[in-house]
Amino acid sequence: MKLIIGLGNPGDKYEKTRHNIGFILLSLLANQNSVKFKMRKSLLSKVTEIKLAQEKIILCKPQTFMNNSNQAVSKIINYYKIKTEDILIIQDEIDLLFGKIKLSTNSSSAGHKGVQSIIDYLDTQKFKRLRFGVKHENNKIPIEIFVLKNFSKEELAYIEKEKENLINTILDNI
Repeated sequence: MKLIIGLGNPGDKYEKTRHNIGFILLSLLANQNSVKFKMRKSLLSKVTEIKLAQEKIILCKPQTFMNNSNQAVSKIINYYKIKTEDILIIQDEIDLLFGKIKLSTNSSSAGHKGVQSIIDYLDTQKFKRLRFGVKHENNKIPIEIFVLKNFSKEELAYIEKEKENLINTILDNI
């Protein structure tokens, strides 16, 4: 069993923000597999599952707000008894230009508070991460404001156009 956690913030207000790229990409993956997320209050998350080569993959959107992602992640990991090496976190990355992807394992949070909360809970950073670049070359807005702004129409169009490649990248790295 594998676990893919898409980081983001709950609520319509944040639906198309840069910080919610984890939620956005998990929604694309769920739609491709014709599954829907259901709120699991006991897990503090919206959850669904897919199968890949006869292996169950849990998709999780924590509903605890970004900086408290560890609260939901702890419940999910304990409930499903997931090993750290079977976790993939999808996050926004302000240090990468928009649309660039960086895959990593055993790396620091680089200041991402949602990831740091998970590292603190797990007491390790030995899990996989897919970082989706959200940075713009000429951005002069403070980071904490910029990541809560909606993607532009052009950026959303890019994500839609590249959805097959993005989904394949996720599935190739779980």
